[in-house]
Amino acid sequence: MDWFVAEHSWLARMVFQRSLAALYVVSFLVAANQYRALLGDHGLTPVRRYLARVPFRGSPSLFHLHHSDRTFLSVAWLGAVLSLATVVGLTDAVPLPVAMGVWVVLWVLYLSIVNVGQTWYAFGWESLLLEAGFLAVFLGNDATDPPLLTLYLLRWLLFRVEVGAGLIKLRGDPCWRDLTCLYYHHETQPMPGPLSWYFHHLPRPLHRAEVLVNHLTQLIVPIGLFLPQPVAAIAAVVMIATQLWLVTSGNFSWLNWLTIVLALSVVPDGWLAPVLSGSVHHPSVGTSTAFVVVTCVAAAAVVILSYWPVANLLSRRQRMNTSFNRWHLVNAYGAFGSITRTRYEIVLEGTHDLRPGPATEWVEYEFHGKPGNPSRRPRQFAPYHLRLDWLMWFAALSPRYAEPWFRTLVQRLLEGDPGVSRLLLRDPFADSPPGCVRALMYHYRFSTRSERAETGHWWVREQVGEFLGPTRRREPRTS
Repeated sequence: MDWFVAEHSWLARMVFQRSLAALYVVSFLVAANQYRALLGDHGLTPVRRYLARVPFRGSPSLFHLHHSDRTFLSVAWLGAVLSLATVVGLTDAVPLPVAMGVWVVLWVLYLSIVNVGQTWYAFGWESLLLEAGFLAVFLGNDATDPPLLTLYLLRWLLFRVEVGAGLIKLRGDPCWRDLTCLYYHHETQPMPGPLSWYFHHLPRPLHRAEVLVNHLTQLIVPIGLFLPQPVAAIAAVVMIATQLWLVTSGNFSWLNWLTIVLALSVVPDGWLAPVLSGSVHHPSVGTSTAFVVVTCVAAAAVVILSYWPVANLLSRRQRMNTSFNRWHLVNAYGAFGSITRTRYEIVLEGTHDLRPGPATEWVEYEFHGKPGNPSRRPRQFAPYHLRLDWLMWFAALSPRYAEPWFRTLVQRLLEGDPGVSRLLLRDPFADSPPGCVRALMYHYRFSTRSERAETGHWWVREQVGEFLGPTRRREPRTS
């Protein structure tokens, strides 16, 4: 079955699978660490309440069979353990059906989490991880030769990620067409990183060059993925370089890292061997007929399901980050079709006063990733994802994003909820809950070079309004 085998992709398969498993580890750790505060029975948007109104056919998940906080955490930690076992190579030491079964279990576990995750999991990188994880099932392990068909399915996924992002930009905000979007984006992106201040202050001609290179990488270079080697590998390396540029300029969860992992699957062993101290040549171990049949069936399913994302790519009303089925397979991707020009941030404050007045002293809550104290430098978190911090950015864009959870967040702060407190960098009322909490709206901008030299501040902020007035804790009703 020479047509089925990719002879020079043993190292590429290994690198892809173990890197993907590492991202699975991160995703399951995020779920385990943040579940109780966000989705637990006493969380901001409880899973139990969601399951009561959405049937299995609307959102397939193991939690329809049984749900409790303990069950959810068990699923998250089981996923983390299985992923870690794959990172260290244990799935290469077991029979092929067992290895495939491990990848199936990882996909089912994470699908179960995403499908009950509600607004906290409504991001394109969740679907991207699930689609890549599904395809990993059909890559095999050391017991079989690397399947060329599956590797091309990974290229097709990478193509849709890049081209989808490129087209949504050209069809979206005019600043992508006049090359000016990065005048604003480094400053207004959801969660800036430690180098974002420096990126923002690059000369404007370089910002325009960044956008132009982005267009070329996302709209022209992906065509090379389907050309013979070394053209395909060159295209993949260009994508890796641009994704690393994005990694250093901000925090976008595992979106950029997973795109890099997909691109690594295109790089031939001859290029990876010097870096990994591996062998360019690997003896064939054969391929079972059953594995070929299963892989061909999966490929046929991907081809059929590709109708919807292809139609979306060709549509003038292109949608970004859309799943066309409940299993998150063969999705549409894209990001930042529009760019915000001004950054607003919601700043939460508390006080021990039950009836605040002009003399009340308000103390600010600090988040790990979202901007707060102007003197605090943005930090690097990606590929780890701070879900509450991201949703706070969306809430500042429009109150409708905050409707399902914001008032509950304030109530949990008033109750001194330890789960919510653990999501924060600094809870000034961790020892004694506040009497009142309020939310103010601020305009944030990066400090200029002279302002930074004078004050040491990374941000300059100005209060522009009130998002939520002083709110007291709801006392439990008594009969």
